[in-house]
Order: sequence, then C-alpha cells, then structure tokens
Amino acid sequence: MSSELIDQQSVDAVPPLPRLSALAFQHVLTMYAGAITVPLLIASSLHLSAADTAFLVSADLFACGLVTLIQCLGIGPVGARLPVIMGVTFVGVMPAIAIASQPDLGLRGVYGAAIAAGLMVLLFVPLIGRLRGVLTPTVTGTAMLLIGLSLIGVAIDWAAGGTGAADYGSLRHLGLAALTIATILLVTRFGSPFLSNCAILIGMMFGYGVAAAMGDVNFADVQSASGIELVTPFHFGMPIFDPAAIASMMVVLMVTLVESSGMLTMLGDIVGRPLTARDLSRGLRADCMGAVVGGLFNSFPYTSYAQNIALVSLTGVRSRFVCAGAALFMIALAALPKLSAIVAAMPPSVLGGAALVLFGMVSATGIRSLAAAGLDKSREELLIVAISLSVGLIPTLSDKFFAQLPAALSPFTHSGVLLGIVTAIALNLLLRNGRDRTQISNQTGGVSHAVLPVTIAGDDRRLA
Repeated sequence: MSSELIDQQSVDAVPPLPRLSALAFQHVLTMYAGAITVPLLIASSLHLSAADTAFLVSADLFACGLVTLIQCLGIGPVGARLPVIMGVTFVGVMPAIAIASQPDLGLRGVYGAAIAAGLMVLLFVPLIGRLRGVLTPTVTGTAMLLIGLSLIGVAIDWAAGGTGAADYGSLRHLGLAALTIATILLVTRFGSPFLSNCAILIGMMFGYGVAAAMGDVNFADVQSASGIELVTPFHFGMPIFDPAAIASMMVVLMVTLVESSGMLTMLGDIVGRPLTARDLSRGLRADCMGAVVGGLFNSFPYTSYAQNIALVSLTGVRSRFVCAGAALFMIALAALPKLSAIVAAMPPSVLGGAALVLFGMVSATGIRSLAAAGLDKSREELLIVAISLSVGLIPTLSDKFFAQLPAALSPFTHSGVLLGIVTAIALNLLLRNGRDRTQISNQTGGVSHAVLPVTIAGDDRRLA
C-alpha cells in the first residue's frame, strides 16, 4: 500500500525518512535522561568499575531499543503495536540493588530473577483485570512514594560528591548540583513544550559542560574505550536463579503490569485506537518479555515511559514506526562504547542534582496517586498507607533491623520497596471487607467515608 493511501496521522503511517528520523530522535532525547539514570544508580550502589558502568549504560540502551521494537512492531501475540518507548522501570531499582548486594548472587542473581519472573508472570497476563482490584491506587501510590524516598538518599550522596569523596559536601559539589537543578527549572519555566520535556537531560548536559570546564571530569576511560562494540548476552556470567530473588522480581513485574495497563489504555485513547482486552494482553506480554530481554542482555525490567506518551500527545504524531525508528537509534548508540563512557564519567554532583529532581518527581507521583485514592474519606486506606510506609522505610532507616533473619530472605528484607508493596497488598486484602461494609453503610445514609472510585487508566505515573 502506498504512503499516499495511508492517513499520515494514523498509527500505521510511515512518514518520509527525513521526518521520521527527526521525530524518532526527538523521542530518544525525551527518554534519555531517565534511561541512563537507572544503570548509573545501580552501578554506583554496587561500586562497579567505570568500564562496567559504561557497559551497563550500553546494555540498557540496547535492551530499550530491542523491547521498544517488540512493543511497537509486535511479534505474534506479543506487542501492543502502538507508538510506545520502553524504558527501564524504577519500580525494580531497589529490589535489583538488594538482590545484587548479596555476595552469592550479584548482578547474575538480578538477571536470573528477571528472566524467570518475566516468563512466569506471562501466565498472569489474562488476569491483569483482577490484579487491579488488589494493586489499587493506594497500593501503587505507596509503592511509588517508597521508591522515590528510597532513591532520594542516593541522590543526596551524589549531589555532595559521592560516597567516599575526600571533599564530600564541598561548595564545589553543592554548587554544581544547584546549577543543574537551576537549569532544569529555567528550561521547564521558559522553554518550549518539547524543551520542557527534555529539561532534565538539558540540565545534566549543561552541568556536565561546566564541570568539564572546571576540570572535574576524568576522560581517561573515554579515551581507552573502543570505537564500536556490540552488546552481548551474559556479559557478567550465566544467570543465577534464586527462588527468593525470583519471587521479589515477580512482585515488581505485577506492579509494573498494572501501571502499564493504565499507560497503554491512555495511549490507545490518545492515538484513536482504543485497546481491546486482546490488545492490552499483547502489550503486557511485551512488558514480561522486556524483563526477559533485560536479563539476557545485562539490563533490567522495562515498561512504557510516560514522557514519551506525552510527546505523542504534544506532537500529534501517532505513527508507531517513529518509535521503532527511535529504537534503532538506541541500538546504534549502544554500540558506541565511547558515548557510554562519557555518560559514565558524569560527575556525581551533576548527576545528583538531576536525580534530586527526578526521584522527587517519582515521590510526588506517588503522593498524587494517594491523593486520588480518597485517604481523607477512608480510615482503612489511611491505615494501609501508614503501616506500609513505616514497614517500607525500615531497611532505609535501620540496616540491622532484619540482621537475625535467614539470609535467604535478604532480597526481601533489604528492599524497602518490596516490603512496602507486600505489606500494602496484604493490608488491602485484610481490610477490604471492612471497607466494603463502610461503603454500604454510607450508601444507606451513614456519614460519608466511602472510598471514591478511582481508575488508573489515565494516571500518568511514569515520570522517569
């Protein structure tokens, strides 16, 4: 079929190559800051070498591209065939760090857990509608708030120069972090809508440039990096399949599936192709396969990125082939180790400034979800949040609280996010009957404490 016969605003339209390339690169710029932050965060937490850090960045870009192709173009019953950019999910960051911190697991344990969990959670895709009843906005909002709060501590250390820095907290580091934040705010306030979407990336680039001019960037690893190198599977060794690690990653994926169902439903409405149950299942299967692809290629689980969905709405360009073009750009960038080495050489203070904004936005997203859950009208919902937050912050505030428990439970006990999610799910199930009775009482004339009906279909939760 010729391009003239296809509506250029349709999902299946193929724009002319020059226009497609420009629009595709726009998507790459929009998601790049969020994509590179996760591998940098995990590498920093695990104290990986500069070379391994650069490889994680390359692996992440490669897997981003591959999973985006699967989601946009589809393979049989997998892929929503919508203009989606897939990026590594922040939900899995702290669980991945908890797993990798175990001496007998390391990153290989993370990859084994991602592969196994992705394949196993595939079985639950047809039941995602029922999971929404368990993973309510109260549960997922609590999870997002815990994720943000857990990550902000890391961002603070980065902004001060990085853990172990001889001049930790010096005015030089704090000034670079503040400059990065100020740039982000100025671009957000005065930039065009597209520039505002890229504000964090622009802030990082400006801060990086100033740091380089001050002599605070070490380019030794950039010079020694090879020109072109392909990302290969099992770079860190064969995966380790630990039952506790797999269980923890399954929880992560189930939360991600519920969030993704809302994101994909919203995108379908934006592009004028409302999703059927079959379409949604194909999209969620791509999320599961994203975890498998991430595990195979030394990366992490993936989900759709909200800022790119916002870009689709902003530009009005609905073609899924534009996002497929962005995927090819990411795969090409992944083959350039020098680029990844440049990213890995970013001064911690610059990264910390951007991360304070990024992780703060994750926390704020959780707060927004909790506000929509009607906490002021339900004692039960308030109890869920109160107890889940308290339990979820235990590993952050006390690293010895669970010291006497079996080591096999470490992937759970060292991850406040998982503890908080599991606690919230359990309390949601426990208090459901009491909440239903309250709602029935209110409907028959009692004082109004009913939970407001909330849908997550339009809830833009993935800001990073």
